[in-house]
Amino acid sequence: MIALNTSEVWTYSLAYLLPILFFVYMGTDVIVRNSKKVEHRLLSLTAIVYILLFSEEYIRHQLPISYSPELVAFWFSNVGIVMPGLGFHFLSKFAGMEKIMPKYLYPGIFYLPLAVIIVNTLSSQEVISSSRFFQEGVWKYPVYNLQYYIALSVSIFISCFYLLVLYVGKARASTREHKAIFNLLITGVVLCTFWHVAFGYFQFAGTLPPYSYIYGGVLWCSFLRLAMIRFDFLNFVTKRYEKLFNLNPAAILLVELSGKIKEANPSARHLFDHIDLDREPFHKLVNDELQDRIRDEKEIKDYEASIYNGSARLEALIDGDYVSVDNEPHMIMIVRDVTAQKESQEEIRFLAYHDPLTRLPNRRYFYERLNEAIRKADENRLGLAVILIDLDRFKETNDRYGHEAGDEVLRHAARIIAETAETLGMAARLGGDEFVLFIRHAPSNAFVEETIRRIQSRLTEEELQYRGQSLTVHMSVGASFFPQDGTDGDTLLMNADKAMYRVKRAGKAG
Repeated sequence: MIALNTSEVWTYSLAYLLPILFFVYMGTDVIVRNSKKVEHRLLSLTAIVYILLFSEEYIRHQLPISYSPELVAFWFSNVGIVMPGLGFHFLSKFAGMEKIMPKYLYPGIFYLPLAVIIVNTLSSQEVISSSRFFQEGVWKYPVYNLQYYIALSVSIFISCFYLLVLYVGKARASTREHKAIFNLLITGVVLCTFWHVAFGYFQFAGTLPPYSYIYGGVLWCSFLRLAMIRFDFLNFVTKRYEKLFNLNPAAILLVELSGKIKEANPSARHLFDHIDLDREPFHKLVNDELQDRIRDEKEIKDYEASIYNGSARLEALIDGDYVSVDNEPHMIMIVRDVTAQKESQEEIRFLAYHDPLTRLPNRRYFYERLNEAIRKADENRLGLAVILIDLDRFKETNDRYGHEAGDEVLRHAARIIAETAETLGMAARLGGDEFVLFIRHAPSNAFVEETIRRIQSRLTEEELQYRGQSLTVHMSVGASFFPQDGTDGDTLLMNADKAMYRVKRAGKAG
């Protein structure tokens, strides 16, 4: 090894060691982000190739010029042959070319040029590098020959195919962000190609280091670094939002457009605890309309859907957006369980028209349905009957056994009255211990009387057990008929009420 002065040491360090440090950082950063992804491995290998190229030049300039032919032929040239294959493999993987290329070609076709390494190593001829060198200043330059220019031209020609791969990938990109990454990489390839032309075909002897075109690698990796910063390109396997994803109380699913659930956070697995989210397609959980919206990449915001978790039905509110993951379009979905809220809303709507104790329709709802039934009966010239029921001695039950016993009596009576009216018309609780029902198309008075007897019979026979006591329910009944006793709901109710009190007075007199 020859002795170097301080100026030469600093010159070689700046020219070669700084780029080496840059590529060490670049390769390490990328492989740490995700050592399992092919793209990360390929880019790390690319960084290693550049490290070897700059290392060779650094070592070559420490040695006498007589060592240059062998170092360039067996180290620099052979390592450089690896570069195009890695570049093609990386860009085609990012562009999704493996999905459209035949399996027998991908990725082996990218590494066919490696055969030149064998030829270059075994041949004593100048295959792709020069065997003559000259020194000017601190630099040891090769004498460019025909083989060098052919190898360089092939390398630049290959760069044009890089652009073709990137344009195919851009055409297949589904998101604006994905297309922006391709645009940035295309710009990087174009600038690197011009760099190779300018500093490969022309030798700036005495001014720039030899093989200055290899500094295009710094330019190319700088564009990749910019894409990583601006678009989270080649991001860490442990994403920056992983904790937020895992700790979020809302169920979050990452779904491929085909329906496969790629990722599910703990809240999603808890919510769908009876579903194997790793195997069950998301499309099987939701309706056809939501499937179509995802397939067509339409907006999904506050979308209400029913999802079955095993046999349990969940009411869900779904928000979704489309993202690019591993260079493929995905849907990220936030699923909120609103079953309790929906049930509360349904209960509120139900109680607006129903009695909370007996679950029977209330006075308001009954009047609406009764007037509707009267209108239809009038149009079709059919009969209709209204039956008013008052529970006897209900106050005595309350006073003797308490209000809880009274509530049980009301629920018991309501069930029997509702079951009787189910196929005939509609029953309701008017308030207190009063119930009412109407019979559509009442064929005769005898039919109405038979219906009343059936209710009375069930109330008498089906004893109510309350804390070891048998409670018997009795009732007084009055009926009115459309149209002879009235042609509107108020009149019919009023006449049924009068008939019921006649029955009560008769019972007391008896």
